[in-house]
Amino acid sequence: MTVLEDRIEMADTNADRLDQWFARLERMPVPEGIKVEIVGGNVFMTPQRSVHWHIIRRIVRALEDRFGMDVEALSDVRIDFPGHENGFCPDVVKMRDGATDGTEGRRRHEDVEFVAEVISKGTALNDYGPKKAAYALAEVPVYLIADPYQGKCHLYTQPKDGEYISELSVAFGADIDTTNTLLGLTLRTDEFPRD
Repeated sequence: MTVLEDRIEMADTNADRLDQWFARLERMPVPEGIKVEIVGGNVFMTPQRSVHWHIIRRIVRALEDRFGMDVEALSDVRIDFPGHENGFCPDVVKMRDGATDGTEGRRRHEDVEFVAEVISKGTALNDYGPKKAAYALAEVPVYLIADPYQGKCHLYTQPKDGEYISELSVAFGADIDTTNTLLGLTLRTDEFPRD
């Protein structure tokens, strides 16, 4: 088998297992306001707090201001990413123009142009570790971590060989310049709440 054939087979196997996991999770009585995702074959359930949502809303609003109300900006929608059983539900994702649902009606990671994750205490290690690695491996051009505990944003760009080459850290209150990326916007963080 070639490397490509191995990756396709692994992706198909992962998708089948993830479908089984998510089917079980959908039958569970998961309370409203709990985000559920699978990272590296492990299920994570995280309560959404108001601080979390306020940051997400501001990021989505910036995308709408830049790209219009019809921008394909999603939140907490399952997208399978490369690696072992990675069924992520990113806090904010921007899909490329014209992106359509792939197999089984799910969005394809190949169409993701931007991901933003807002740190929660219980899942911070995922966002900085395996999810960052999976986004780089999937060649997501722009990955933003907003960390209300640190009061900082971390911007990762230029994915290559499963890593991000460029990293920028900005304290809440300063603008994040992504004008040299396909986002082409300046994200204001002065109203990002801290936790």
